[in-house]
Amino acid sequence: MSRRTEMYVLAGLAVLLAVAGYYYFQSGNQAAGPPSLAPGDVSFQPLDVQEPQLRLDLLDKIRKLQYLGSHRNIFTAAPPPIPKPTGAAAIAQRPFVGPKPLPPPPPLQIPAELFGYSSQPHGNKRVAFFTSGDDVLVVPEGGTFLSRFRLDRIDNDSADVEEISTGRHATVPMVQPPDLGGASQ
Repeated sequence: MSRRTEMYVLAGLAVLLAVAGYYYFQSGNQAAGPPSLAPGDVSFQPLDVQEPQLRLDLLDKIRKLQYLGSHRNIFTAAPPPIPKPTGAAAIAQRPFVGPKPLPPPPPLQIPAELFGYSSQPHGNKRVAFFTSGDDVLVVPEGGTFLSRFRLDRIDNDSADVEEISTGRHATVPMVQPPDLGGASQ
């Protein structure tokens, strides 16, 4: 700091100390304590209490009160829960007016059964074998069959199939071939 700045700071402190001292000595002349009433002011009247004991009956009445309002957390911005009607109010509720929502579509039915698959020895392409009635369908992954289904993926015991027109998916489990009973051991 320069010499000139130091002089300004010291002068400011001196002025501040002078003002603080003035207020300190001026407040020292006044009497400390609560304000007193002038001797001629008689407007103050003490309370006329007839029975200065506690009213225990009123305290017991307050203790037995139960809060019946909504039990809302005041520290969250969410609105309070809507009270559910009970008794006659629940019966008198107005019925729903308007269009009913459509039921969900039925599960996708594939008119074919998966009975096996094969995979190429050098690659990851698989081919699934389906039966549809008396027909045997050989479908590669990504291929279409029965003019409306696409084979998405072949797993070890199921195949994921998509209906092309709706985009709905279904899983076709692999079925075991029926035992013809003619095989000898």
